[in-house]
Amino acid sequence: MSQRQILQVFEQYQKARTQFVQTVADLASRPQNTETLQNAGVMSLLRPLLLDAVPTIQQTAALALGRLANYNDDLAEAVVKGDILPQLVFSLAEQNTQRFYKKAAAFVLRAVAKHSPELAQAVVDCGALDALVISLEEFDPGVKEAAAWAIGYIARHNAQLSQAVVDAGVVPLLVLCMQEPEIALRRVAASALSDIAKHSPELAQTVVDTGAIAHLAQMILNPDAKLKRQIFSALSQIAKHSVDVAEMVVEAEIFPAALVCLKDPDEYVRKNVATLIREITKHTPELSQIIVNVGGIAAVIDYLGDSRGNVRLPGIMMLGYVATHSENLAMAVIVSKGVPQLAICLEEEQEDHIKAATAWAFGQIGRHTPEHAKAIAVANVFPKLLSLYLDSESSEDLQVKAKKALKSILQKCTYLPALEPLLYEAPSNILKHVICQFSKVLPHDSKARRLFVTSGGLKKVQEIKAEPGSAIQEYINAINSCYPEEIVRYYSPGYSEILLERIDNYQPV
Repeated sequence: MSQRQILQVFEQYQKARTQFVQTVADLASRPQNTETLQNAGVMSLLRPLLLDAVPTIQQTAALALGRLANYNDDLAEAVVKGDILPQLVFSLAEQNTQRFYKKAAAFVLRAVAKHSPELAQAVVDCGALDALVISLEEFDPGVKEAAAWAIGYIARHNAQLSQAVVDAGVVPLLVLCMQEPEIALRRVAASALSDIAKHSPELAQTVVDTGAIAHLAQMILNPDAKLKRQIFSALSQIAKHSVDVAEMVVEAEIFPAALVCLKDPDEYVRKNVATLIREITKHTPELSQIIVNVGGIAAVIDYLGDSRGNVRLPGIMMLGYVATHSENLAMAVIVSKGVPQLAICLEEEQEDHIKAATAWAFGQIGRHTPEHAKAIAVANVFPKLLSLYLDSESSEDLQVKAKKALKSILQKCTYLPALEPLLYEAPSNILKHVICQFSKVLPHDSKARRLFVTSGGLKKVQEIKAEPGSAIQEYINAINSCYPEEIVRYYSPGYSEILLERIDNYQPV
Protein backbone atom coordinates (compact mmCIF):
# COMPACT_ATOMS: atom_id res chain seq x y z
CA MET A 1 0.00 0.00 0.00
CA SER A 2 1.42 3.38 -0.98
CA GLN A 3 1.93 6.28 1.39
CA ARG A 4 -0.88 8.11 -0.39
CA GLN A 5 -3.30 5.26 0.18
CA ILE A 6 -2.33 5.09 3.86
CA LEU A 7 -2.98 8.84 4.23
CA GLN A 8 -6.35 8.39 2.52
CA VAL A 9 -7.28 5.70 5.06
CA PHE A 10 -6.40 8.00 7.96
CA GLU A 11 -8.36 10.85 6.36
CA GLN A 12 -11.38 8.57 5.94
CA TYR A 13 -11.03 7.47 9.60
CA GLN A 14 -10.92 11.07 10.80
CA LYS A 15 -13.83 12.03 8.59
CA ALA A 16 -15.85 9.06 9.90
CA ARG A 17 -15.11 9.98 13.54
CA THR A 18 -16.04 13.59 12.88
CA GLN A 19 -19.27 12.64 11.14
CA PHE A 20 -20.16 10.15 13.89
CA VAL A 21 -19.62 12.51 16.79
CA GLN A 22 -21.41 15.40 15.07
CA THR A 23 -24.38 13.16 14.24
CA VAL A 24 -24.58 11.92 17.84
CA ALA A 25 -24.38 15.50 19.15
CA ASP A 26 -27.23 16.52 16.82
CA LEU A 27 -29.33 13.49 17.77
CA ALA A 28 -28.68 14.17 21.47
CA SER A 29 -30.19 17.63 21.11
CA ARG A 30 -33.64 16.04 20.69
CA PRO A 31 -35.20 14.31 23.74
CA GLN A 32 -36.94 11.61 21.70
CA ASN A 33 -33.57 10.17 20.68
CA THR A 34 -31.94 9.85 24.09
CA GLU A 35 -33.23 6.41 25.03
CA THR A 36 -32.26 4.92 21.68
CA LEU A 37 -28.78 6.42 21.91
CA GLN A 38 -28.31 5.08 25.43
CA ASN A 39 -29.49 1.59 24.42
CA ALA A 40 -27.03 1.65 21.53
CA GLY A 41 -24.18 2.08 24.00
CA VAL A 42 -23.28 5.55 22.81
CA MET A 43 -21.59 6.48 26.12
CA SER A 44 -18.84 3.90 25.71
CA LEU A 45 -18.35 4.99 22.08
CA LEU A 46 -18.03 8.67 22.99
CA ARG A 47 -15.62 8.19 25.89
CA PRO A 48 -12.48 7.39 23.82
CA LEU A 49 -13.27 10.33 21.57
CA LEU A 50 -12.67 12.65 24.55
CA LEU A 51 -8.99 11.74 24.12
CA ASP A 52 -9.00 12.17 20.35
CA ALA A 53 -6.08 13.97 18.75
CA VAL A 54 -8.45 16.24 16.85
CA PRO A 55 -9.75 19.06 19.10
CA THR A 56 -13.04 19.41 17.20
CA ILE A 57 -13.84 15.75 17.81
CA GLN A 58 -12.96 16.09 21.51
CA GLN A 59 -15.25 19.04 22.12
CA THR A 60 -18.13 17.65 20.04
CA ALA A 61 -17.94 14.36 21.99
CA ALA A 62 -18.08 16.34 25.25
CA LEU A 63 -21.01 18.38 23.93
CA ALA A 64 -22.90 15.20 23.04
CA LEU A 65 -22.25 13.73 26.51
CA GLY A 66 -23.40 16.96 28.13
CA ARG A 67 -26.62 17.00 26.16
CA LEU A 68 -27.36 13.40 27.09
CA ALA A 69 -26.54 13.90 30.78
CA ASN A 70 -28.70 17.03 30.84
CA TYR A 71 -31.93 15.15 30.10
CA ASN A 72 -32.35 12.95 33.13
CA ASP A 73 -30.54 11.46 36.11
CA ASP A 74 -30.30 7.99 34.52
CA LEU A 75 -28.18 9.34 31.68
CA ALA A 76 -26.18 11.51 34.09
CA GLU A 77 -25.53 8.43 36.22
CA ALA A 78 -24.39 6.55 33.14
CA VAL A 79 -21.77 9.27 32.59
CA VAL A 80 -20.56 8.79 36.18
CA LYS A 81 -20.49 4.97 35.91
CA GLY A 82 -18.74 5.20 32.57
CA ASP A 83 -15.75 6.74 34.34
CA ILE A 84 -15.98 9.75 32.05
CA LEU A 85 -15.72 12.49 34.68
CA PRO A 86 -12.03 12.01 35.59
CA GLN A 87 -11.02 12.50 31.96
CA LEU A 88 -13.06 15.70 31.73
CA VAL A 89 -11.59 17.01 34.97
CA PHE A 90 -8.05 16.24 33.77
CA SER A 91 -8.69 18.09 30.51
CA LEU A 92 -10.13 21.10 32.32
CA ALA A 93 -7.03 21.46 34.43
CA GLU A 94 -4.65 21.20 31.45
CA GLN A 95 -3.26 24.55 30.29
CA ASN A 96 -3.00 23.42 26.66
CA THR A 97 -6.61 22.32 26.32
CA GLN A 98 -8.64 24.39 23.87
CA ARG A 99 -11.17 26.79 25.34
CA PHE A 100 -14.04 25.23 23.36
CA TYR A 101 -13.28 21.85 24.88
CA LYS A 102 -13.05 23.36 28.37
CA LYS A 103 -16.49 24.92 27.93
CA ALA A 104 -17.90 21.59 26.75
CA ALA A 105 -16.25 19.72 29.64
CA ALA A 106 -17.68 22.17 32.20
CA PHE A 107 -21.08 21.75 30.52
CA VAL A 108 -20.92 17.98 31.14
CA LEU A 109 -20.03 18.52 34.81
CA ARG A 110 -22.94 20.93 35.16
CA ALA A 111 -25.35 18.58 33.37
CA VAL A 112 -24.43 15.72 35.72
CA ALA A 113 -24.42 17.82 38.91
CA LYS A 114 -27.81 19.44 38.38
CA HIS A 115 -29.95 16.34 38.94
CA SER A 116 -29.34 15.42 42.57
CA PRO A 117 -27.03 15.92 45.56
CA GLU A 118 -25.62 12.43 44.97
CA LEU A 119 -24.62 13.16 41.39
CA ALA A 120 -23.24 16.56 42.39
CA GLN A 121 -21.19 14.81 45.08
CA ALA A 122 -19.85 12.44 42.42
CA VAL A 123 -18.67 15.48 40.45
CA VAL A 124 -16.96 16.87 43.57
CA ASP A 125 -15.40 13.49 44.42
CA CYS A 126 -13.64 13.28 41.06
CA GLY A 127 -11.78 16.52 41.81
CA ALA A 128 -13.89 18.80 39.66
CA LEU A 129 -13.85 21.79 42.00
CA ASP A 130 -10.10 22.35 41.72
CA ALA A 131 -10.35 22.13 37.94
CA LEU A 132 -13.30 24.54 37.90
CA VAL A 133 -11.36 27.00 40.06
CA ILE A 134 -8.57 26.91 37.48
CA SER A 135 -11.18 27.57 34.77
CA LEU A 136 -12.49 30.59 36.69
CA GLU A 137 -8.99 32.05 36.41
CA GLU A 138 -8.87 31.57 32.64
CA PHE A 139 -8.63 34.57 30.35
CA ASP A 140 -11.55 33.49 28.18
CA PRO A 141 -14.92 34.72 29.58
CA GLY A 142 -16.78 31.80 28.00
CA VAL A 143 -14.70 29.29 29.98
CA LYS A 144 -15.25 31.30 33.17
CA GLU A 145 -18.99 31.36 32.53
CA ALA A 146 -19.16 27.60 31.95
CA ALA A 147 -17.18 26.96 35.14
CA ALA A 148 -19.30 29.36 37.24
CA TRP A 149 -22.44 27.67 35.93
CA ALA A 150 -21.18 24.22 36.96
CA ILE A 151 -20.20 25.55 40.39
CA GLY A 152 -23.68 27.00 40.94
CA TYR A 153 -25.30 23.68 40.03
CA ILE A 154 -23.11 21.88 42.56
CA ALA A 155 -23.71 24.43 45.35
CA ARG A 156 -27.48 24.71 45.00
CA HIS A 157 -28.32 21.28 46.43
CA ASN A 158 -27.33 21.56 50.09
CA ALA A 159 -25.07 23.23 52.64
CA GLN A 160 -22.48 20.45 52.54
CA LEU A 161 -21.88 20.80 48.79
CA SER A 162 -21.98 24.57 49.07
CA GLN A 163 -19.34 24.44 51.79
CA ALA A 164 -17.16 22.26 49.56
CA VAL A 165 -17.43 24.94 46.88
CA VAL A 166 -16.47 27.64 49.39
CA ASP A 167 -13.52 25.58 50.67
CA ALA A 168 -12.22 25.32 47.12
CA GLY A 169 -11.77 29.11 47.10
CA VAL A 170 -14.49 29.87 44.59
CA VAL A 171 -16.24 32.86 46.17
CA PRO A 172 -13.57 35.57 45.61
CA LEU A 173 -13.24 34.44 41.99
CA LEU A 174 -17.01 34.69 41.46
CA VAL A 175 -16.94 38.23 42.85
CA LEU A 176 -14.18 39.05 40.34
CA CYS A 177 -16.33 37.55 37.57
CA MET A 178 -19.10 40.00 38.48
CA GLN A 179 -16.73 42.83 37.63
CA GLU A 180 -16.09 41.55 34.10
CA PRO A 181 -17.71 43.42 31.19
CA GLU A 182 -19.56 40.36 29.82
CA ILE A 183 -23.20 40.40 30.95
CA ALA A 184 -23.62 36.63 30.60
CA LEU A 185 -20.65 36.00 32.92
CA ARG A 186 -22.02 38.44 35.50
CA ARG A 187 -25.40 36.71 35.44
CA VAL A 188 -23.96 33.27 36.09
CA ALA A 189 -21.57 34.53 38.78
CA ALA A 190 -24.42 36.27 40.64
CA SER A 191 -26.55 33.13 40.32
CA ALA A 192 -23.75 30.97 41.75
CA LEU A 193 -23.29 33.36 44.69
CA SER A 194 -27.03 33.14 45.32
CA ASP A 195 -26.86 29.32 45.31
CA ILE A 196 -23.97 29.38 47.79
CA ALA A 197 -25.48 31.94 50.17
CA LYS A 198 -28.96 30.45 50.47
CA HIS A 199 -28.18 27.48 52.72
CA SER A 200 -26.97 28.96 56.01
CA PRO A 201 -25.95 32.17 57.80
CA GLU A 202 -22.33 31.02 57.77
CA LEU A 203 -22.27 30.54 54.00
CA ALA A 204 -24.02 33.87 53.47
CA GLN A 205 -21.44 35.53 55.72
CA THR A 206 -18.66 34.04 53.60
CA VAL A 207 -20.16 35.68 50.52
CA VAL A 208 -20.58 38.97 52.40
CA ASP A 209 -16.97 38.91 53.62
CA THR A 210 -15.69 38.99 50.05
CA GLY A 211 -17.40 42.32 49.43
CA ALA A 212 -20.08 40.81 47.21
CA ILE A 213 -22.91 43.07 48.43
CA ALA A 214 -21.31 46.25 47.12
CA HIS A 215 -20.73 44.75 43.66
CA LEU A 216 -24.26 43.34 43.52
CA ALA A 217 -25.75 46.67 44.63
CA GLN A 218 -23.99 48.53 41.82
CA MET A 219 -25.92 46.53 39.21
CA ILE A 220 -29.51 46.75 40.44
CA LEU A 221 -30.51 49.21 37.72
CA ASN A 222 -28.65 47.47 34.90
CA PRO A 223 -30.91 47.31 31.83
CA ASP A 224 -30.40 43.55 31.42
CA ALA A 225 -33.44 41.81 32.96
CA LYS A 226 -31.76 38.42 33.40
CA LEU A 227 -28.87 40.01 35.27
CA LYS A 228 -31.27 41.91 37.54
CA ARG A 229 -33.10 38.67 38.34
CA GLN A 230 -29.89 37.13 39.61
CA ILE A 231 -28.75 40.27 41.45
CA PHE A 232 -31.96 40.55 43.47
CA SER A 233 -32.04 36.79 44.05
CA ALA A 234 -28.51 36.89 45.49
CA LEU A 235 -29.26 39.89 47.70
CA SER A 236 -32.42 38.25 49.06
CA GLN A 237 -30.63 34.94 49.73
CA ILE A 238 -28.03 36.88 51.70
CA ALA A 239 -30.49 39.13 53.56
CA LYS A 240 -32.79 36.34 54.73
CA HIS A 241 -30.40 34.82 57.26
CA SER A 242 -29.89 37.44 59.97
CA VAL A 243 -30.42 41.02 61.07
CA ASP A 244 -26.72 41.81 60.59
CA VAL A 245 -26.50 40.79 56.94
CA ALA A 246 -29.91 42.35 56.18
CA GLU A 247 -28.63 45.61 57.60
CA MET A 248 -25.55 45.35 55.40
CA VAL A 249 -27.75 44.94 52.32
CA VAL A 250 -29.77 48.03 53.30
CA GLU A 251 -26.58 49.99 54.02
CA ALA A 252 -25.46 49.34 50.45
CA GLU A 253 -28.00 52.08 49.56
CA ILE A 254 -30.11 49.98 47.22
CA PHE A 255 -33.27 51.79 48.37
CA PRO A 256 -35.29 53.55 47.14
CA ALA A 257 -33.75 52.75 43.71
CA ALA A 258 -34.69 49.05 44.01
CA LEU A 259 -38.38 49.97 44.35
CA VAL A 260 -38.35 51.13 40.73
CA CYS A 261 -37.78 47.51 39.74
CA LEU A 262 -41.16 46.51 41.25
CA LYS A 263 -42.56 47.90 37.99
CA ASP A 264 -40.03 46.13 35.77
CA PRO A 265 -41.52 44.50 32.64
CA ASP A 266 -39.89 41.19 33.67
CA GLU A 267 -42.06 39.43 36.26
CA TYR A 268 -39.12 37.51 37.72
CA VAL A 269 -37.28 40.76 38.39
CA ARG A 270 -40.41 42.09 40.13
CA LYS A 271 -40.83 38.91 42.17
CA ASN A 272 -37.18 38.85 43.26
CA VAL A 273 -37.31 42.50 44.35
CA ALA A 274 -40.46 41.80 46.38
CA THR A 275 -38.73 38.75 47.88
CA LEU A 276 -35.74 40.88 48.87
CA ILE A 277 -38.01 43.44 50.57
CA ARG A 278 -39.83 40.62 52.38
CA GLU A 279 -36.55 39.13 53.63
CA ILE A 280 -35.43 42.51 54.98
CA THR A 281 -38.69 43.51 56.66
CA LYS A 282 -39.18 40.20 58.45
CA HIS A 283 -36.24 40.75 60.81
CA THR A 284 -36.93 43.84 62.95
CA PRO A 285 -39.25 46.84 63.34
CA GLU A 286 -36.29 49.10 62.55
CA LEU A 287 -35.61 47.44 59.19
CA SER A 288 -39.32 47.51 58.38
CA GLN A 289 -39.45 51.20 59.25
CA ILE A 290 -36.61 51.92 56.83
CA ILE A 291 -38.58 50.28 54.01
CA VAL A 292 -41.72 52.18 55.04
CA ASN A 293 -39.81 55.49 55.08
CA VAL A 294 -38.63 55.06 51.47
CA GLY A 295 -42.17 54.34 50.22
CA GLY A 296 -41.88 50.56 50.25
CA ILE A 297 -45.44 49.78 51.39
CA ALA A 298 -47.15 51.81 48.68
CA ALA A 299 -44.80 50.34 46.07
CA VAL A 300 -45.57 46.78 47.17
CA ILE A 301 -49.33 47.44 47.21
CA ASP A 302 -49.11 48.74 43.63
CA TYR A 303 -47.08 45.66 42.78
CA LEU A 304 -49.84 43.40 44.15
CA GLY A 305 -52.35 45.20 41.95
CA ASP A 306 -50.22 44.58 38.86
CA SER A 307 -49.40 40.92 39.59
CA ARG A 308 -51.15 37.59 39.67
CA GLY A 309 -50.44 34.14 41.09
CA ASN A 310 -47.19 33.20 42.80
CA VAL A 311 -45.61 36.50 41.83
CA ARG A 312 -47.91 38.11 44.43
CA LEU A 313 -46.80 35.87 47.28
CA PRO A 314 -43.66 37.73 48.51
CA GLY A 315 -45.55 41.05 48.42
CA ILE A 316 -48.42 39.63 50.48
CA MET A 317 -45.99 38.23 53.03
CA MET A 318 -44.02 41.48 53.16
CA LEU A 319 -47.16 43.38 54.25
CA GLY A 320 -47.78 40.73 56.90
CA TYR A 321 -44.22 40.93 58.24
CA VAL A 322 -44.32 44.73 58.43
CA ALA A 323 -47.65 44.63 60.29
CA THR A 324 -46.37 41.99 62.72
CA HIS A 325 -43.81 44.27 64.34
CA SER A 326 -45.96 47.06 65.86
CA GLU A 327 -49.28 48.91 65.91
CA ASN A 328 -47.77 51.84 64.03
CA LEU A 329 -46.34 49.71 61.25
CA ALA A 330 -49.62 47.80 60.91
CA MET A 331 -51.42 51.15 60.69
CA ALA A 332 -48.99 52.21 57.95
CA VAL A 333 -50.20 49.21 55.91
CA ILE A 334 -53.83 50.21 56.55
CA VAL A 335 -53.30 53.90 55.70
CA SER A 336 -51.60 52.91 52.44
CA LYS A 337 -54.78 50.99 51.44
CA GLY A 338 -53.15 47.62 51.94
CA VAL A 339 -56.26 45.92 53.31
CA PRO A 340 -58.50 46.39 50.23
CA GLN A 341 -55.69 45.14 48.01
CA LEU A 342 -55.18 42.06 50.16
CA ALA A 343 -58.95 41.47 50.04
CA ILE A 344 -58.71 41.49 46.24
CA CYS A 345 -55.87 38.96 46.41
CA LEU A 346 -57.94 36.71 48.68
CA GLU A 347 -60.84 36.88 46.23
CA GLU A 348 -58.87 36.42 43.02
CA GLU A 349 -56.27 33.81 43.85
CA GLN A 350 -57.00 30.13 43.36
CA GLU A 351 -53.97 28.52 45.00
CA ASP A 352 -54.46 27.60 48.65
CA HIS A 353 -50.93 28.55 49.71
CA ILE A 354 -51.43 32.11 48.42
CA LYS A 355 -54.80 32.40 50.16
CA ALA A 356 -53.20 31.03 53.36
CA ALA A 357 -50.47 33.70 53.21
CA THR A 358 -53.11 36.39 52.67
CA ALA A 359 -55.17 35.15 55.63
CA TRP A 360 -52.02 35.20 57.76
CA ALA A 361 -51.27 38.79 56.65
CA PHE A 362 -54.79 39.88 57.64
CA GLY A 363 -54.25 38.33 61.06
CA GLN A 364 -51.02 40.28 61.55
CA ILE A 365 -52.67 43.56 60.56
CA GLY A 366 -55.88 43.20 62.55
CA ARG A 367 -54.62 41.73 65.82
CA HIS A 368 -53.32 44.97 67.38
CA THR A 369 -56.25 47.24 68.35
CA PRO A 370 -60.00 47.70 67.67
CA GLU A 371 -59.07 50.30 65.04
CA HIS A 372 -56.87 47.81 63.20
CA ALA A 373 -59.55 45.12 63.42
CA LYS A 374 -62.19 47.52 62.11
CA ALA A 375 -60.13 48.15 58.96
CA ILE A 376 -60.30 44.40 58.25
CA ALA A 377 -63.98 44.20 59.17
CA VAL A 378 -64.99 47.11 56.91
CA ALA A 379 -63.31 45.39 53.95
CA ASN A 380 -65.79 42.51 54.47
CA VAL A 381 -63.02 39.98 55.00
CA PHE A 382 -64.66 38.03 57.85
CA PRO A 383 -67.15 36.07 55.67
CA LYS A 384 -64.37 35.07 53.26
CA LEU A 385 -62.05 33.91 56.04
CA LEU A 386 -64.89 31.94 57.63
CA SER A 387 -65.78 30.36 54.29
CA LEU A 388 -62.16 29.27 53.71
CA TYR A 389 -61.98 27.83 57.22
CA LEU A 390 -65.20 25.84 56.82
CA ASP A 391 -64.55 24.68 53.23
CA SER A 392 -63.61 20.99 53.23
CA GLU A 393 -61.76 21.58 49.97
CA SER A 394 -59.35 24.00 51.65
CA SER A 395 -55.90 22.69 52.54
CA GLU A 396 -55.14 22.05 56.19
CA ASP A 397 -52.70 24.97 56.24
CA LEU A 398 -55.30 27.33 54.78
CA GLN A 399 -57.92 26.22 57.31
CA VAL A 400 -55.49 26.72 60.20
CA LYS A 401 -54.38 30.17 59.04
CA ALA A 402 -57.93 31.36 58.27
CA LYS A 403 -59.10 30.20 61.72
CA LYS A 404 -56.15 31.77 63.50
CA ALA A 405 -56.56 35.07 61.64
CA LEU A 406 -60.28 35.17 62.40
CA LYS A 407 -59.75 34.56 66.11
CA SER A 408 -56.95 37.11 66.50
CA ILE A 409 -58.91 39.83 64.68
CA LEU A 410 -62.24 39.05 66.35
CA GLN A 411 -60.66 39.36 69.78
CA LYS A 412 -59.95 43.01 68.99
CA CYS A 413 -62.98 43.85 66.86
CA THR A 414 -65.67 46.10 68.33
CA TYR A 415 -67.29 46.98 64.99
CA LEU A 416 -70.60 45.21 65.58
CA PRO A 417 -72.15 45.47 62.06
CA ALA A 418 -69.37 43.17 60.79
CA LEU A 419 -69.71 40.79 63.72
CA GLU A 420 -73.45 40.26 63.56
CA PRO A 421 -73.55 38.10 60.38
CA LEU A 422 -71.15 35.70 62.08
CA LEU A 423 -73.79 34.96 64.72
CA TYR A 424 -75.68 33.02 62.05
CA GLU A 425 -72.76 31.34 60.25
CA ALA A 426 -69.88 30.71 62.64
CA PRO A 427 -69.26 27.38 64.37
CA SER A 428 -69.09 27.38 68.16
CA ASN A 429 -65.29 27.73 68.41
CA ILE A 430 -65.47 30.99 66.40
CA LEU A 431 -68.88 32.03 67.72
CA LYS A 432 -67.63 32.33 71.31
CA HIS A 433 -65.21 35.09 70.23
CA VAL A 434 -68.04 36.92 68.45
CA ILE A 435 -70.35 36.68 71.48
CA CYS A 436 -67.49 37.81 73.71
CA GLN A 437 -67.11 41.03 71.72
CA PHE A 438 -70.84 41.78 71.93
CA SER A 439 -70.69 41.22 75.68
CA LYS A 440 -67.92 43.84 75.91
CA VAL A 441 -69.53 46.51 73.71
CA LEU A 442 -73.27 46.34 74.46
CA PRO A 443 -73.09 47.36 78.16
CA HIS A 444 -71.58 50.70 77.16
CA ASP A 445 -73.51 51.56 73.96
CA SER A 446 -77.28 52.15 74.15
CA LYS A 447 -77.63 52.66 70.40
CA ALA A 448 -75.90 49.37 69.73
CA ARG A 449 -78.18 47.64 72.25
CA ARG A 450 -81.27 48.85 70.39
CA LEU A 451 -79.88 47.84 66.98
CA PHE A 452 -78.98 44.44 68.36
CA VAL A 453 -82.64 43.86 69.21
CA THR A 454 -84.16 45.22 65.99
CA SER A 455 -81.68 43.34 63.76
CA GLY A 456 -82.54 40.02 65.35
CA GLY A 457 -79.20 39.63 67.07
CA LEU A 458 -80.64 39.27 70.57
CA LYS A 459 -83.09 36.65 69.36
CA LYS A 460 -80.23 34.70 67.73
CA VAL A 461 -78.20 34.80 70.94
CA GLN A 462 -81.12 33.27 72.89
CA GLU A 463 -81.17 30.38 70.40
CA ILE A 464 -77.55 29.43 71.08
CA LYS A 465 -77.29 26.23 73.07
CA ALA A 466 -74.39 26.65 75.50
CA GLU A 467 -73.20 24.41 78.30
CA PRO A 468 -74.01 25.84 81.74
CA GLY A 469 -70.90 27.43 83.21
CA SER A 470 -69.08 27.57 79.85
CA ALA A 471 -67.37 30.73 78.63
CA ILE A 472 -69.93 31.27 75.91
CA GLN A 473 -72.78 30.98 78.45
CA GLU A 474 -71.07 33.62 80.57
CA TYR A 475 -70.91 35.94 77.56
CA ILE A 476 -74.61 35.32 76.80
CA ASN A 477 -75.51 36.12 80.41
CA ALA A 478 -73.54 39.37 80.15
CA ILE A 479 -75.47 40.32 77.00
CA ASN A 480 -78.82 39.44 78.56
CA SER A 481 -78.03 41.57 81.60
CA CYS A 482 -78.01 44.60 79.27
CA TYR A 483 -81.77 44.24 78.66
CA PRO A 484 -84.97 44.16 80.75
CA GLU A 485 -85.94 40.63 81.71
CA GLU A 486 -89.20 40.71 79.74
CA ILE A 487 -87.29 41.61 76.52
CA VAL A 488 -84.96 38.67 76.96
CA ARG A 489 -87.89 36.36 77.67
CA TYR A 490 -89.76 37.70 74.64
CA TYR A 491 -86.91 36.68 72.28
CA SER A 492 -86.20 33.37 73.99
CA PRO A 493 -87.15 30.17 72.09
CA GLY A 494 -90.57 28.82 73.02
CA TYR A 495 -91.82 32.11 74.47
CA SER A 496 -94.55 32.43 71.83
CA GLU A 497 -95.87 28.97 72.80
CA ILE A 498 -95.93 30.06 76.45
CA LEU A 499 -97.98 33.12 75.48
CA LEU A 500 -100.38 31.00 73.43
CA GLU A 501 -100.76 28.61 76.33
CA ARG A 502 -101.56 31.54 78.64
CA ILE A 503 -104.20 32.62 76.12
CA ASP A 504 -105.74 29.13 76.15
CA ASN A 505 -105.83 29.14 79.95
CA TYR A 506 -107.05 32.72 80.23
CA GLN A 507 -110.63 33.06 81.41
CA PRO A 508 -112.22 36.40 80.45
CA VAL A 509 -114.17 38.13 83.24
